[in-house]
Amino acid sequence: MPLSKALLQLGTGLKGASSDSRAQGGTEARTGSTDPVAKDYFQERDGQRFAGTHLIIDIWQAGRLDDRAHLEATLRACVAAAGATLLHLHLHRFTPQGGISGVAVLAESHISIHTWPERSYAALDVFMCGDTQPRAAITVLRQAFPGARLAVEEHLRGRVEA
Repeated sequence: MPLSKALLQLGTGLKGASSDSRAQGGTEARTGSTDPVAKDYFQERDGQRFAGTHLIIDIWQAGRLDDRAHLEATLRACVAAAGATLLHLHLHRFTPQGGISGVAVLAESHISIHTWPERSYAALDVFMCGDTQPRAAITVLRQAFPGARLAVEEHLRGRVEA
């Protein structure tokens, strides 16, 4: 498959490749301006300017980590709760142990998950920029995996030095 067709399928990289202007690359596609700082989707919080919030989430003592439909519904609920824009969702089941890995590709970045059902453990990355609320995914995960223990680390990606 030619690269241009593959990029069109992903909805990235080419002008006019996506009907959602927020999903297109480049400042000009998003804002109609060639000014690189016109709208770069960086955020400001507590006097810091940065690209986005990256949550590293470990879930222990969780069930249903081999349930593809449950994981898909959970990822979709995380995207909705965060106010993000879902572009593509892909999950892959590994056999024989039944672990699942997947990614929700967002206009604002991504959510990824990797599960080890035999250890009742899942690892998630929630990385979002723009006008989103990535921490809202934590509430969704607590509801999706009742009784599980969540450990959350937050990193501010792309910090701009003053």
